[in-house]
Amino acid sequence: MTLHDLIAYDLLRVVWWLLIGFLLIGFALTDGFDMGVGTLLPFVARTDIERRMVINTVGPVWEGNQVWFILGGGAIFAAWPPLYAVSFSGFYLAMFAILAALIVRPVAFKYRSKRESTRWRTTWDWALFAGGAVPALIFGVAVGNVLQGVPFYLTDDLYAMYDGSFHAKFLGLLNPFALLTGLVSLSMLITHGAAWLGVKSEGVIVARARRIAVVSGLVTMAGFALAGLWLAVGIEGYSFAQTPITDGPSNPLQSEVIRGGSWLVAYTERPWIIIAPALGFFGTAQAIRGLRRQSELGTFFWSKLAILGMISTVGLTMFPFILPSSKDPNSSLTVWDASSSHLTLFIMLVATLIFMPIILAYTAWVYKVLWGKVTEADVTDAPQSY
Repeated sequence: MTLHDLIAYDLLRVVWWLLIGFLLIGFALTDGFDMGVGTLLPFVARTDIERRMVINTVGPVWEGNQVWFILGGGAIFAAWPPLYAVSFSGFYLAMFAILAALIVRPVAFKYRSKRESTRWRTTWDWALFAGGAVPALIFGVAVGNVLQGVPFYLTDDLYAMYDGSFHAKFLGLLNPFALLTGLVSLSMLITHGAAWLGVKSEGVIVARARRIAVVSGLVTMAGFALAGLWLAVGIEGYSFAQTPITDGPSNPLQSEVIRGGSWLVAYTERPWIIIAPALGFFGTAQAIRGLRRQSELGTFFWSKLAILGMISTVGLTMFPFILPSSKDPNSSLTVWDASSSHLTLFIMLVATLIFMPIILAYTAWVYKVLWGKVTEADVTDAPQSY
């Protein structure tokens, strides 16, 4: 028996499903407040000094926060190659829009203060807004489309084929339910960004951010509830026609999948997962309460828990499905049939156990070093600031 045989294949698949969720949640918790701050920038800061203060709350950490996005994409590529191939090709234009926005953002950070021109700086401020709002919205839209099922099918040699109208047109993604989930994502990260500004900024900037965040928090709760109701009565779920083979080779076509019923059947089969949506609602409600009571760290903490709960809700509700197919349910990708080999998952797990603690420790150290509020003096007295 080799070392990697000590951990069963099906267990490794679940572990990597959990790790992918951990990385995506980590991205939302860190780069999420960057995107929220960028979205809030034109509305909470009215003078150039105020806008520089807002930008400098995220300026020293945004690059490090994007590590989570890179790690998540890399882990999907290595641990779930069919998922990477099918999703990135099907959502090609959406991914292009996200990457374009994420590319514009660092350019805006670097070039905004290179000239004194008001028009120049205002243009880059709106670029920072787009760099925050566009990814926040499209990530949510993608989740809405995944819950509805993506119109692809697999050929006998596992080559993914798409419905041409969907594959060619970005507008095909912008259906009503997906726009609702996109709104939830955007409002959730706006609230998170405002919570971060409460921790890192001061004065009228924080007051304006709190007023906006109370509204965005209420929108988040209402949208999350409406999405759950819509999911219950208006969107078909997916299930296996027979017990799947959990430790066999990765080939989605070996499973028989049925489309019908509701995704929410998962809550009768695994009642404990109700913790996730409950945490989403409770965390958001507490964050709103914290905003009204001007509790800085408390609001940020509850905002993080709300994001954890909402993202976990999607993954736990869909488990073991990760990319269902609306065109051919049997082509749906699941935890049990879309992973890399047993040995690959084991080697990756060993590497993760070595390097993830280092990444977490370094991240914690960076935030400790950079802790403290950004004041007007910080940006006026420091020429190297943004």
